[in-house]
Amino acid sequence: MKASRLNAWFGRGWLSAGYVFLYLPIVALVLYSFNDSPVPNVWRGFTLKWYAALASDREMLNGLWLSLKIAFLTACSAVVLGTLAAFALNRYRRFTGRTLFNGMVNAPLVMPEVVIGLSLLLMLVSMQRALGFPERGLLTILFGHLLVGMAYAAVIVQSRLQDLNPQLEEAAMDLGARPAQVFWLVTLPMIAQSLFSAWLLTFTLSLDDVVLSAFLSGPGSTTMPLVIFSRARLGLNPSVNAIATVIVVIVSIGVVSASLAIARAERRRAREMAEATRG
Repeated sequence: MKASRLNAWFGRGWLSAGYVFLYLPIVALVLYSFNDSPVPNVWRGFTLKWYAALASDREMLNGLWLSLKIAFLTACSAVVLGTLAAFALNRYRRFTGRTLFNGMVNAPLVMPEVVIGLSLLLMLVSMQRALGFPERGLLTILFGHLLVGMAYAAVIVQSRLQDLNPQLEEAAMDLGARPAQVFWLVTLPMIAQSLFSAWLLTFTLSLDDVVLSAFLSGPGSTTMPLVIFSRARLGLNPSVNAIATVIVVIVSIGVVSASLAIARAERRRAREMAEATRG
């Protein structure tokens, strides 16, 4: 009994130490965003002047707006393309080129971003010389982020599709539902949580990407991570802590809201299944 209790306390201690190691820097960043000192790691008092300075920092705000636009477009496009790829790999076990297609879908997960960024840059530069399109900017960054985000979305959706009971879709078709109706009324509600999870993950990956954005950005298309990275070379201004705190708050609200919505949907689905079983 004592050994099991000791093991439990040991495990909890390691878990707590891991959480402290991961989240203490974020807490410190939030606290120092209210620091009155221009030196980021020297506390001199409470102030909100860095948030006021952030409101007039056009370079940072423009970078944030560009990053949000790219992240939103990347997340929406990656979920659509990743879902199509997941359905192809899950529902069609045998077709010509399946192994190659599967490898191409999963390759961005294991390939270094430096290699992806350099190869895309060479291809886009060649296209621009031959066709005059596209100019390096929002569109080229979107291409790079979409390539990586689609791979993550496909893996998430495919893992959910593998757990689905195919008899539910077969029952819907037996009752006269057409394939499109089966997808919208049966399949889509069952994979909705995985789609939302894939959207959040790809949005986050795109929002904080530095490597691909550095390769594919052009004049006037500097994302927020690139702005922060360029300023870090000369010494960070505490206003960077302010923008990071704003992002942490927004992301935290989004994650908590999504978790509550998913938990509420799970409880409602479980209640409906229980009522259907009793009926």
